[in-house]
Amino acid sequence: MEEIYEINNIIAILIAYLIGSVPSAIWVSKWFFGVDVRDYGSKNAGATNTFRVIGKKAGFTVLFFDILKGWGAVKLLAYLFAIYPYNSDQYVNLQLAIGMTSVIGHVFPIYAGFKGGKGVATLLGIVLAINLPAAGLSAILFFITFLVSRYVSLGAIVAAIFFPFFTIYIFKAQSPSLIYFSIVISILVIITHRKNISRLLNKEEGKMPLNLRFKKE
Repeated sequence: MEEIYEINNIIAILIAYLIGSVPSAIWVSKWFFGVDVRDYGSKNAGATNTFRVIGKKAGFTVLFFDILKGWGAVKLLAYLFAIYPYNSDQYVNLQLAIGMTSVIGHVFPIYAGFKGGKGVATLLGIVLAINLPAAGLSAILFFITFLVSRYVSLGAIVAAIFFPFFTIYIFKAQSPSLIYFSIVISILVIITHRKNISRLLNKEEGKMPLNLRFKKE
């Protein structure tokens, strides 16, 4: 039985990586707009740069699919491959492993030369699937910060910092895995935004206008 558990877990994690590797920003920008989003703006293959370079329609499309990758991988693969009781510690651990592997796929996609985005939208999909209440509060905090500052990066950083607080103190998570996960997620987002933090401190970070249209930089 243990061997079956291990085989199922390995298969789920491998599929999660392949799902996370789908380069939404690159495919949308190339197939529908005839440009490679990595050639402009911050040169990042993510939703934020797609918003900046191409506009709202492409940006929201990429954002939706990047969130769906994280949410879908966790929900679908855990349902198909988990042999553990629903919401048991083992089940949650498998969800977390699937989710983090999908983020690794997004950041290092096999379909795009292992050069992907920062994984924030995919992380959002994961936390929506695993810890919806804390994810909802973090999303609200992100949008408030963004609307006030016009900095997407600042919104992501602030939301990430407060995510463990919401998980541990507001919603009183009992699972050690969920607590550790919330802390790791917070640290990971901050690490992936270290260049943005430097630009914010130096007042060099670009603001996101609300009226977006295609602009090659």
